[in-house]
This record gives sequence, C-alpha cells and structure tokens, in this order.
Amino acid sequence: MHFNALTPELIVAFEAIVGPAHVLTAQRAEVAATAEAYADYGRDHTEDLHFAPDVVLRPADADEISQIMRLCHAHRIPITPRGAGTGLSGGALPIHHGVVLLTERLNKIVQIDERNLQATVEPGVVNEAFQNAVKAVGLFYPPDPASKGSCFLGGNLAHSSGGPKAVKYGTTRDYVLNLQVVLPTGDIIWTAANTLKNSTGYNLTQLMVGSEGTLGIITQVVFRLLPYPQHNVLMLVPFRQEAQAAEAVSAVFRAGIIPSGMEFMERIAMEWSARYLGIPLTVPDDIRAHLLIELDGQDLDQLYKEAEQVYAVLESYDVGDILLADTAAQKDELWRIRRNIGNAVKAAVYKEEDTVVPRAELGTLLAGVKEIGARYGFQSVCYGHVGDGNLHVNIIRGELSDEMWNVGLREPISEIFRLCVKLGGTISGEHGIGLVQKGYIGIAVGEVNLELMRGIKKVFDPHGILNPGKIF
Repeated sequence: MHFNALTPELIVAFEAIVGPAHVLTAQRAEVAATAEAYADYGRDHTEDLHFAPDVVLRPADADEISQIMRLCHAHRIPITPRGAGTGLSGGALPIHHGVVLLTERLNKIVQIDERNLQATVEPGVVNEAFQNAVKAVGLFYPPDPASKGSCFLGGNLAHSSGGPKAVKYGTTRDYVLNLQVVLPTGDIIWTAANTLKNSTGYNLTQLMVGSEGTLGIITQVVFRLLPYPQHNVLMLVPFRQEAQAAEAVSAVFRAGIIPSGMEFMERIAMEWSARYLGIPLTVPDDIRAHLLIELDGQDLDQLYKEAEQVYAVLESYDVGDILLADTAAQKDELWRIRRNIGNAVKAAVYKEEDTVVPRAELGTLLAGVKEIGARYGFQSVCYGHVGDGNLHVNIIRGELSDEMWNVGLREPISEIFRLCVKLGGTISGEHGIGLVQKGYIGIAVGEVNLELMRGIKKVFDPHGILNPGKIF
C-alpha cells in the first residue's frame, strides 16, 4: 500500500475548500498553543496508541468533503474520518498519517418528521442530544452506547453501536433507512429510500453501517423512530454465583419476558465503578455478580406484572435481596454505576475485548475467560449487555511484565476469541475490528469471506486511501 506525502500546494487547496481556519497542522497548533488538542486527533479511547496526522480538516458539508476526497483520491493521500474519538478499536487512528477529516461541523438535526416517525440528521450530532430532541416530541431513538453523552451518531453508524437497549430494540443498523455518503472518489450517493420496506437492488445502506469508515463517509442519515415508552421498572438482582447470573438471562427470555435492558456486572466491576463515582456502596461478602434488569412500555401496571414474572424466574436461583428502584434518582444512580464501569477501568492500564455469544452460552464464556486468566496470570473485569450475549472482558495490566503485556497476551486473547467462535459467537459485538482486533479477525472470518470483503473495499476505494489499515 503506497501513499504520497502531503505537499504545500495540497494544504493551500484544502484551505480553499474549507477555509484556513478549518485547516490545522502540527506547526499551526504549536503557534496557537493547541498542540495537545492537535495530538488528541491521533488517539481515541483505545489503550495508549497514538499516530500523528499530517493535517486535520474540518469540512462543513458533503460538498466540501467531496472536494477533499477528489483531491486525496487523485494524489493518493490517506484520509481517516473521525467523529468524537470515543472508539475502542482504534478505528479512527490515522496509522498512515495523512488527513484526519473531522465531522464535528456536520452537527445539524435536519428534520424530525413526526408524521412518518423519521428523522434526518448529520453525523456530528451527539447521540444523547438526538435522543433528547426526538423525546421532546414523543419519539424514541433506542441505541444508547455507554458514551452516548459524547459519541457522535456517525461513529455509532461506523460500528453499528449497541448499548443496553439493544436487547429489546436492536442496534444502530436496525434504525437506518437511508444514507447520504461521499465515496472515496468524491461521488455523492444516497444508498436507498426513506421507506420501511425496500427490495430494490443490493442493500448498500446496511453495507455502509458497520464498515468502520473504510467504504465512504456518511454525511446524512435518515433514521426510523419509535413512540417513546412512558414507563420503566428497574431492578438490581444480586447473585451468589457468577454462572447463575449468566444462566438466569436466558431463563428470563424463555419465560416470555423481553427486558429493555439486561446488564451483567461482576462484583469487582460494580465496586470499581462506585469507587470511581464516589458513590458509597456495600456489597455483601457472598455476592459475586449482579444483573440490572429494566422493563419498559406504555402501561405501568403491565410492567409490574412482568416484574413479578421475573421475580418468579429468579426464585430458582441463589440470589440475595432484590432491589426494585422506586425513584427516578435511584434508577439514575444504578445506571450511572453500570455506564461508568468502562470509565473506571480506563483509570487503570487495560485491554478491552468485546466478546459476544448466543445468550445461553454466557455462563460457559464467563467461566472460560476466568480459567484462561488464571492460567496466564491476569485479572479481568467483566460486564456487559448480556441480554444479547455481549460480554466486555477488560484485561488489567496490574503486575504483568512489558513482554507479557505487549506480546504474551496475544495467545490468551486468541483463546478467548476461539472459545467465542466455538460457542457460536464472534470477536466483536459493537466495538468493531478497527486496528487492534484486525490481527484476530481470521479466528472468526474465513479467508473466502475476507477476500469478498477486500473485493468490496477495492470497488468502493480503488486506491485504498480511506481509513487504510483497518479491519483486514
């Protein structure tokens, strides 16, 4: 893969497209005393990796992005699209330097169509801001990753992000009707139509969602929306055995209950988060794990009936005192603890693996992770969206040597991924492959499949300039 270096002439050309104020280089950042902010464009939330861009561009719309792409395509300049930089797979890291293209100025909610339960938005809109905007008119956009208060919708699309609500409502891809995309050649296309059904040719929309910025740059999205659920019930269920917590997940679904959230927190995960937040929390000595179970809908009486059914299912397990959150403040605190586990772990040196298996296999996966950790001598903090089989495995560096941390962990991580595949799962449920997982993709994806993917990439991006070095 060969790329050319940026020239002063190209910098001038970029300035003509986006304006000098929206072109940032290391030298300009130094003069403006924003060197640290510039350096941040070479990192995301993935471990401690950093790759410096040659130039950072802040276009305002699809037309400006199209002009940038045509220049980069013609001159073989690598270009890495970037949203809020909250990714956990290194997907927004400019590993070949070149251009980092920010989507932060494409931050408009273009339209909320209440009649058709749809909305058209740009990729730089923050997830939670969009959720709040549609909620204000009685509508609901369910995908809610842990970083929803800061992550951009464009990044959510790049990885088909999930979050707690995915167990009932699905992931980002389930809400996308149509996309405006700038291709690496500079062409601008719409991928489909603003309809709930579409059987017209190949599904380019779903091909784009989850493509991690390697096939095109999304500049507008048409989402479908739902009526906002008016009520919810939240319970915290303590288990004396981690395996039973995992087993109970499938049992709740088999009883005919579909929670709007089903989250697993092993004891250490909950303790770390509470300590990080400064929330006083006492977990009884015999409790090893918790499930956070949410039910939502339009009829509160019906939700309480469903909660009673959940209680009946849990009677078969060795559980402690179940807490039914009875105030909005209590619900918010429980969700804060769950959503901040990742932030608490980031205070340590860690590697996060985004494993996913069929939900009935969670107990086997969790036991396998702990056995592998004991054999190789590392501690793990596990939590996740177990209602859809998604377990986040955070490997803590602790006292591990440089050699073990940088090289030796490859084999136990491979073992964890092979176990996932053996159980019918795969190596990423919502974080994507990006840079850090691409060395493991062959465990889950066969060579024929990879060749098909490479062929698709070649069709969309013949010079390989868009987010190069990711996925495979």
